[in-house]
Amino acid sequence: MSTETDWTYRVEEPHGSEGWRPYGDDPGRWRGTVTTDDPKENAEYVAALVVTDLVTEWDREGAVRKHVRVIVWEGEEDTGPADAAFTVEIQPATDGD
Repeated sequence: MSTETDWTYRVEEPHGSEGWRPYGDDPGRWRGTVTTDDPKENAEYVAALVVTDLVTEWDREGAVRKHVRVIVWEGEEDTGPADAAFTVEIQPATDGD
């Protein structure tokens, strides 16, 4: 019995009154699939992998942390967070630190 699970993710950024749009200059870079084979590697695990990759890139480029959300679906990508297995929103600190 296979324990493999495909998780599809997408990173988005807020776009004013228009809602959310794909993140970054290369949106394809922040949209993809992760296949796991351990039941402990769930949607939250996949979101953590994506957030770690984002933060690493921001640090490497010396970029300011961005306001983004990471949406993870089990299987194929769906329309939005309401259909997702897990969604996490990352906001930059507003207290000046």
